[in-house]
Amino acid sequence: MKTPKDAVIDESKEMGELEISSQAYIKMCLHAARYPYGAVNGVLLARRPQGGRAECLCVTDSVPLFHNHLSLSLGLEVALNQIDLWSLKQDLILAGYYQANAALDDKNASNVALRTAGRLSEYFNDAILITLDNRHLSPDPLLPPVIILQHKDKRWLPKDKNLIMWQNWEQTRHIGKTLLESKAYRQLVDFDAHLDDIRRDWTNQHLNHEIAKLASVANGSA
Repeated sequence: MKTPKDAVIDESKEMGELEISSQAYIKMCLHAARYPYGAVNGVLLARRPQGGRAECLCVTDSVPLFHNHLSLSLGLEVALNQIDLWSLKQDLILAGYYQANAALDDKNASNVALRTAGRLSEYFNDAILITLDNRHLSPDPLLPPVIILQHKDKRWLPKDKNLIMWQNWEQTRHIGKTLLESKAYRQLVDFDAHLDDIRRDWTNQHLNHEIAKLASVANGSA
């Protein structure tokens, strides 16, 4: 990854609103469903702010990392470098981190989550940290089962819920339910799986296409 000095975004303004796309949210949930008895983690990608900080951070995608050993390691360094290079071509930035813990009732940000998210905040000061709430992670939740923290004053603090927007939540619920019930999570490839077989696509373009197709049908444009 780039050095913090070269990559850090202008810090003159505080981040305001946060928008999370259907694709980013659904792929986080599919990753958790793919490995229900263990912890999983991943990286969040966002549109690159133009001319410094944007008033709204738009998280457009999520990249699943690991389901075995989540701690900082050589594997993480390899993954972050590859994701950084790929996201640069897409005009995206590494904007945050997500994790689903192994225990059903554990929705706290673990030391691993804090450490890895902290690493990302060195490159993007407005990085966010998402913990999935396993207890409420179902095919059709009424509300997004996540806890969102923002990096502020060198601490991870809860993001104001009034500043969090979900891209067409009802449609997102429907698409997520459809994919979970069809067991589409079996198709998800995280970086662990990619390292076992480098032919497997960690960007999960097949799932991105499926999500886009279901959104198109829901919008009546298919």
